Amino acid sequence: MAARLYAMLPRIRVTDLLAEVARWTQFPDCFTHLRTGEAAADSRILMAGLLAEGLNLGLTRVAEACSIASLGQLAWTSDWHIREETYASALRCLVNQQEREPFAATFGSSSVSSSDGQFFQAAGFGRDAGRRNAHYSMQSGFKVYTHLSGRYAPYFTKLIAATASEALHVLDALVYHLADVAIRRHHTDGGGDSEHVFALCSLLGFLFAPRIPDLKHRRLYSFGKPSDYPTLEPLIARRINVALIRAHWSDILRIIASICSGTVALSMIMRQLASYPRQNGVAAALRELGRLERTLFMLDWIEDPELRRETGQELNKGESRNSPARAVFIHRLGDIRDRTYENQQHRASGLNLLVTAIILWNTRYLERAVATLRRTENVPDHLLAHISPLGWEHINLTGGLRLGRPERRVGKLRRIEAPPHPARGIQESRMMFMFRPAMRTRRPVG
Repeated sequence: MAARLYAMLPRIRVTDLLAEVARWTQFPDCFTHLRTGEAAADSRILMAGLLAEGLNLGLTRVAEACSIASLGQLAWTSDWHIREETYASALRCLVNQQEREPFAATFGSSSVSSSDGQFFQAAGFGRDAGRRNAHYSMQSGFKVYTHLSGRYAPYFTKLIAATASEALHVLDALVYHLADVAIRRHHTDGGGDSEHVFALCSLLGFLFAPRIPDLKHRRLYSFGKPSDYPTLEPLIARRINVALIRAHWSDILRIIASICSGTVALSMIMRQLASYPRQNGVAAALRELGRLERTLFMLDWIEDPELRRETGQELNKGESRNSPARAVFIHRLGDIRDRTYENQQHRASGLNLLVTAIILWNTRYLERAVATLRRTENVPDHLLAHISPLGWEHINLTGGLRLGRPERRVGKLRRIEAPPHPARGIQESRMMFMFRPAMRTRRPVG
């Protein structure tokens, strides 16, 4: 089904895709001037700067590939209009539109999200290039930590060190994101599992549902003696120190108030709590509270197969999102060659913005493809829930950058291709999809 639907999507250049999404959402207006607050005079030059970041081309290569602006004009627009605040505002515009798309509701719930880190190698050496993480590569690099909603909307992205613990950055997006998504349950893999994360998620009103690694070696904690629970006694480690939680309850509430007011970044609080010695009262009290929350979650995990299934599905969405991100970030061998953290974060933000635009474009056109296919045959709804808007084979990412003016006709959409014959297999359908232009123009031999 996925192969047939994607074969019906129109073939498009990445520049035309970005211009079409800009016409739907008006996200270029979010990139305001640093001093005057006005939008860019020419949106084409602005989008060329965004493609330079998202495609990892750089301004010099983009200036050589397109003829709409010189390198000086691109550099001036990037310096005055493209920064983290405008990236966040534009991402909010795209994510909100993705959440409002009717077809996006078939992908999942908007109250569920997941997060995952993706490693990008850094070229050369330097203090700002990050440390080596043997789990990914022997070369230095970074991790781009992205939060993805259940409807495939990447509502937050952050550049972190390759050796940094992902558990320190799980809560930043849940508290400080700007999109209109109300997250209630969040999923991570084993890298985000932490007792402090369990405690703070519960206090902030989120349900933390990670995929706990080495579950058979984990132990439960109880209020009473382990002998009070004969069935679970082999799994119980010890009792929870309730007196310690009560003694530092006011300090815990003060930390939560600081987080909600934005006085201190949540990742900095997590880093500070992790660096305290084990004898620190506040850190130990939060650890005891996290053990309580993780015990309750582990019991639910064992009893509820649906919870395990949903966690796996949401984590698979985040893993699948890494594939188009890697395909888009193909230039310069996929390496981040910037030396300052600000420029490195710009690369990550530009990549996330471009991937979000691709997801939004695919979502809208997949809806039209499904409507076209349903005119001739039955399309089961249970199959649509397994289709994702993460395909990129129909998008020309490496061709010439042809930036034209956005079309003024708001209701104009591209033509959907005719559906392939259902008797053909998936592999044949993909071949038809990849070589369709060549098959149309082939002449008979002789």
